[in-house]
Amino acid sequence: MTDAADTPWSERVGWGYRLYVLAVLVVIYTFNFIDRQILGVLAPAIKAELHLSDLQLGMLGGLAFALFYTGFGLPIAWLADRWSRSGVMTIALAVWSGFTAVCGLATGYPALFLARMGVGAGEAGGVAPAYSLVSEYFPPKARARALAAYSFGIPIGSALGVLFGGLVASAVNWRFAFFAVGLAGLLLVPVLRLTVKEPPRARLDPAAKVPGFTRTFLTLVRKPSFWLISTGAALSSTFAYGTAFWLPSYFGRTLGLSTHDTALYYGAIVLTGGVLGVWAGGAVADRFGQGRRSVYVLAPALAFLAAGPLFLAALTTHSLAAAFVLFLLPQALSLFWLGPVITAVQHLVPAAQRTSASACFLFVNSLVGLGGGSVFFGAVSDALRPQYGSDSLKMAIIFGLGFYAAAAALLGLAARRIGRDWVD
Repeated sequence: MTDAADTPWSERVGWGYRLYVLAVLVVIYTFNFIDRQILGVLAPAIKAELHLSDLQLGMLGGLAFALFYTGFGLPIAWLADRWSRSGVMTIALAVWSGFTAVCGLATGYPALFLARMGVGAGEAGGVAPAYSLVSEYFPPKARARALAAYSFGIPIGSALGVLFGGLVASAVNWRFAFFAVGLAGLLLVPVLRLTVKEPPRARLDPAAKVPGFTRTFLTLVRKPSFWLISTGAALSSTFAYGTAFWLPSYFGRTLGLSTHDTALYYGAIVLTGGVLGVWAGGAVADRFGQGRRSVYVLAPALAFLAAGPLFLAALTTHSLAAAFVLFLLPQALSLFWLGPVITAVQHLVPAAQRTSASACFLFVNSLVGLGGGSVFFGAVSDALRPQYGSDSLKMAIIFGLGFYAAAAALLGLAARRIGRDWVD
């Protein structure tokens, strides 16, 4: 008879509780992205009140957040591999929600920059531990779909950030939008802490057998597929995070939409396209990846290649109806990678090292993608303004499409190695 302690956690808990835990984590991740992305739709109002340039706005959306998000991510993951992952996430949720509310008190650029750094510090503990929790609660045959479902928090949170932030900014002001979402996140703290159980770590004694971070890093150093995947995902995120921040401004400058109309228009694109793309990626990986590991990276690579021309077509039309469809399709393709790639990262190291490996992946992804995306487009837009005027932001986004081609190339290279680096 098999000892209960030797049975994986994913086989010891019922599907009802697994799905409940997943639902709570999705809600937390949704608030993670509401608080992260709400700045984009509020940017025009903030720019007008605080008299900021596009580069300064880009630094608020990327660098201010990414500095502490990347800096704190690795030590927090080290702690989560040795302590309670749900406990780490609870503290993180309280910190980032509190600093989101503080953003509404900022009276100048320096204060808002520091508050966004605080949001980044909190959110550093919100994702890597969740990846590890999902991987413990769900068996390998359902893991990509479970991680894809968890990643629904990205399009849902981004859409709600755009929708809620835009509507509240139109009805009240941008400060109240920060207050409201920050306080709402704080209400979730006791729910996470009191109802999500901390699972054991995949047949290991966590107190005695969790490897040090150095050992995890050395494991990853010997796996080229990890660095190809991480860099490829980071380049795709440079475009994705940058456009998520700047497209609301683009809709106002080029398509003439008000903040209210942008919230409804872009919110629908992000929600519909994002959810479809995330789920499709997880379903394809679970269906075809079990027999051929390269699917986990080849399928996202093809999605990036298809997304580029569609984005270009969307940026060259002035029809709102045509632009909606053309933006919807690449929005889905741009998030297709989440389920497959995150699952692949989980399987490049032993189970006890998943949180630290995820943190290494997020470090690369966030430092390059989140830290550089909005800054890149803001700086290029400022540089092109003398030549292109109000179309400078559109041209900056077009130039940025090269990030998707580079991401696809790196994932294609990873496909040649991932089978040898995989850990079941």
